[in-house]
Amino acid sequence: MKQINNTLKAFSYILIFLFCVCMTTESQAQKSKKIQIEYVGFANSDSLLGKGVTVFTRDNTQQVHFIHEGVNMWCDKAVYYEQEDFIEAYSHVIMKQGDTINMNAKYVEYSGKTQLAFASGDVVLTEPKSVLTTDTLYFDRTKQQAFYKTRGKVVRDSSGTITSQIGRYYMDSKKYQFVKDVVLVNPEYTLKTNQLDYYTENGHAYLFGPSTIVGETSTIYCERGFYDTKNDTGHFVKKSKINYENRIFEGDSMYFDRKINFASATNNIKVTDTINNSIVKGHYAEVWRAKDSVFITKRALAITVQERDSIYMHSDTIRVNGKPEHRITRAYYNAKIYKSDMSGKADSIHTDHKTGLTRLINLARFSSTDAFSTKRNPILWNVHNQMTGDTIHLISNPKTEQLDSLIVFNNAMLISKDTLGTGFNQVKGQRLIGLFKDNALYNVDIIKNAEVIYFSYDSNNELMAINKSRSGSINLKISDNQVDEIRLLNEVNGELYPESKFPENARKLRGFDWREDERPQSVDDLFKDDPPLVLPIIKGLDDYVPPEEFFDEELLQRIEDARPKDARKEDVNKAARNIPKDAVSLKYNSDLNSNGWQKIAVQIKSTKDSSPNGKKTAQIVTGTGTGDGYLNYVLNRRSKKLEWSLWLKGDGTIRISIQENGGDYTMYGSEEVNLTNEWKKYTVAANTDDSDENFPRCLIYDIQSTDTFSIWGAELNEPTKEEN
Repeated sequence: MKQINNTLKAFSYILIFLFCVCMTTESQAQKSKKIQIEYVGFANSDSLLGKGVTVFTRDNTQQVHFIHEGVNMWCDKAVYYEQEDFIEAYSHVIMKQGDTINMNAKYVEYSGKTQLAFASGDVVLTEPKSVLTTDTLYFDRTKQQAFYKTRGKVVRDSSGTITSQIGRYYMDSKKYQFVKDVVLVNPEYTLKTNQLDYYTENGHAYLFGPSTIVGETSTIYCERGFYDTKNDTGHFVKKSKINYENRIFEGDSMYFDRKINFASATNNIKVTDTINNSIVKGHYAEVWRAKDSVFITKRALAITVQERDSIYMHSDTIRVNGKPEHRITRAYYNAKIYKSDMSGKADSIHTDHKTGLTRLINLARFSSTDAFSTKRNPILWNVHNQMTGDTIHLISNPKTEQLDSLIVFNNAMLISKDTLGTGFNQVKGQRLIGLFKDNALYNVDIIKNAEVIYFSYDSNNELMAINKSRSGSINLKISDNQVDEIRLLNEVNGELYPESKFPENARKLRGFDWREDERPQSVDDLFKDDPPLVLPIIKGLDDYVPPEEFFDEELLQRIEDARPKDARKEDVNKAARNIPKDAVSLKYNSDLNSNGWQKIAVQIKSTKDSSPNGKKTAQIVTGTGTGDGYLNYVLNRRSKKLEWSLWLKGDGTIRISIQENGGDYTMYGSEEVNLTNEWKKYTVAANTDDSDENFPRCLIYDIQSTDTFSIWGAELNEPTKEEN
């Protein structure tokens, strides 16, 4: 029992020891969460700013250095609020997070409690694949996000430069989200959109809202899209369109490859030739810009737009090739053509838009499973006439849009139904040549081995005889779609038969094939033999999801929790803006050594020079050369208008201004001063009517080591309310 008690006692000691170790470790961990001061040159307490506030300044060897939770920060001067664990860093501020994130700025605020940083003045955020520059930037280390809303620019070597009004960088996913007035400028193109998600690792860009990509030879439009900036390829959906100078390419879903000048599209395709006034439609298409080639299939339809009567061509596949001044359209596999007074059908139809020649061609293609292969001989219908042959050429005038002539090669046959009876007028020969007037046939010549069967009527429309003849050639004169005259030429051999004496089986010439049921009577008829159309379902791109608010409730709560429990919000805001609680406007108007004046990278010395009024001595200011020197005085109240005046003389060039002290640091008014050896009064007038809560400040800046000047009598004029 004693041994057991001793064992328990020893065990209890161990537990107590381990508990103490854990408490000590936890205590050390808690302490380590405070901002650590790694190096300072000079330090002094500033009672004017409040209890527990220390000002750190660099020396000649190195900058002030802070460390906090994996972040290193350097600056020329810093104000540290110990109770709030809060830093204001000035001049040549550098923040580094690990080996990947670097940030440079003129001014940074950082809270060790919220791990939120605010940077302003020539802010540069660098990560391995890109560089972000902006005027003001918020950096939330807890979320690993950076945010700007006062316009920013991102530079990436391979893809160009991106600017936007609002932007956010997600460090974990290496993603930028740009919003409002987004512009990506690349040597090859310029992209503009409303929203853009951009991944720095692979160069992928996602476009949302009305977007354009303008290159040297093309302009792309879409309302949702994806673009690979590394490989110059894109996928566009929702009202997507590519303009190739003389062709407009539209479709539900489009793919684009800039390097090979190629684009393809799926579903509801439309290609418009703006020069030749033609349109090609379908549900899958490819465009090769360098080759001036368009390929389209799936209910392919080519339209030659004419003022009075457009021509429609349909087939399984349509190709349009050639330069704008000489384009050729090829429709093959069950090709059909339609206009109000003419239609046709062939295995393949080719149209030369420059010469006006359309060829209906019979390809040597046989198939027991293809219904069209048994009826594939080219055929042309004009009003009541049907013309067939091995090949048909149709010639039109491209300028007047009028049919000129046609030629039917080999096994030519012209058939028209007898309008007063049940028979068919027929002409057959080796070749047929027809002439048009006002798009109607008026003269037909049948050449070589010509045959004719014709039903003759008297003036009372009574059938007189049936003419069946052969000759070397035949000429027909036609008016009002009726044959007025038949001339048989060379080696005539024929007879006129009464209807009762002419056998039924002799009333059709060899090769007779009346195909009126195949004739397209409308544009819709062009598709009546097509199999059912099944279009692919396009998943496309996900809808745009607006980003959550950067300043959400969780972040605002973190900021609130970081404040001292007994501090008023107004006091905290004043401390954050470095506003002396008991100061009045320019209380220390001539004493630059007072704490009312904030001084960075400058030296203040007394001088024996008399002030302009000759009653006092002035002070002399010189830049230290450790950065852009400046002096500023933060006011303790706002006014709609301010005028700031001061006397200056010396050597160099500086600037004086009235500026917002916080927020986006709006420059209300500024003036460049070219110093002289004589005292001169300079005045800056500014409209400071701002909607936010930030106070204005009087600022003397851009002070270099070559600038030395005397200053006296800074005065601030705040007009009364009546004057405002």
